[in-house]
Amino acid sequence: MVDEVDRASNYQIFLNFLAQLRANYIERELIATFHSVILAGVYDITNLKRKFVAPDEHNTNSPWNVAADYKIDMSFSTADIKKMLQQYEKDYTTGMDLAAIAQDLYDYTSGYPFLVSRICKYLDETLPGTEEFPDRSSAWTKEGISRAVGAILIEKNTLFESLIDKVNRYPDLKEILYDILMNGADISFNPYIVSISTASMFGFIKAENSRVVIANRVFETFLYNFFLLSEESRSADIYQLGTREKYQFIRNNELDMRLILERFVVSFDDLYGDQEQKFKENDGRKYFLLYLRPIINGEGNYYIESRTRNMERTDIIIDYKTKQYVIELKLWRGNAYNTRGEKQLKDYLDHYHLDTGYMLSFNLREATSQADVLAHPFGDCRDSQISGKKFGLNQKKEIGLKEIRFGDKLLIEAVV
Repeated sequence: MVDEVDRASNYQIFLNFLAQLRANYIERELIATFHSVILAGVYDITNLKRKFVAPDEHNTNSPWNVAADYKIDMSFSTADIKKMLQQYEKDYTTGMDLAAIAQDLYDYTSGYPFLVSRICKYLDETLPGTEEFPDRSSAWTKEGISRAVGAILIEKNTLFESLIDKVNRYPDLKEILYDILMNGADISFNPYIVSISTASMFGFIKAENSRVVIANRVFETFLYNFFLLSEESRSADIYQLGTREKYQFIRNNELDMRLILERFVVSFDDLYGDQEQKFKENDGRKYFLLYLRPIINGEGNYYIESRTRNMERTDIIIDYKTKQYVIELKLWRGNAYNTRGEKQLKDYLDHYHLDTGYMLSFNLREATSQADVLAHPFGDCRDSQISGKKFGLNQKKEIGLKEIRFGDKLLIEAVV
């Protein structure tokens, strides 16, 4: 059994050692030797083959004639997590809701062992004794888990260091992760595509209904932050503005989400309203998340609802201290389309047991010719008059905030 194969595979001497093991195995009828070799690590044995050939040769065959997969699922199920919590509860009697806490831990981690353990360690050792969580009973709650996840997302640990190292080392891996998260790409799961195979091998993605999804919510948010907070993004004016204005949005330990949207609309128009280049559809969500990130940093976290992530609509769920907020980001495609979005948001609020929801509509696409107008997906803008470079429909849609009563729900819509 050989451990730490991932690290050792970077060195030619280890690869020579593997070759010697293989040679011994081939000669096993002549010279007594072992009957099996176990290589422990993240890498698939077939990927080690890349180290045996020149960089320009594309060959990922295994250096072994026969290789057996390790079929045991190493992640924790909700039941597994609950059993561990039961043992903890016997010792400390926190009064936690075992089923609910186990489910929350699984929802964030999908049972990834390091993440489950790290969150639990934070809940046990770090959170109790703070002002908001004076004892273990207050820490082992939904709010405590949210705070723990927020803190872990900004800490430096071995898992995240390894994750970023692999993202930077494999361009195809970085590309597919960026495409899924930032562009809302819908990708079929095909293990024979190198980028998908690599991402799956490292545990970054998984197959869900034959589609590629990020393996767990913590990875998703961490990678979102990584792509958003690149050197280029950190220098963006909208991020710097969010950093400067963050304290005015916190009132009684809650986010004033209405004010956040109001200030974002004004700031976005001031910074980017006069730009002549064509507005990219996925830029809207990036700019908003850049503005939002420094506001909630350290005290809360967000994640993107995977069922609604696409080029037209994204639902952002924000956990900030003891409250949750749902914001729907979408492209403006006319009144009928927007009404459907309001209905979807109301249904989503019912699911999260919330009375108030938020919608941020982006209405910034530009045209440079009549042909652009006719080709534009905003169906009801084709008969509009062009004024300068902008679509007529865009000028009909009023920029700013408004409140909408939809049944027993209050929807606050902001338009940029």
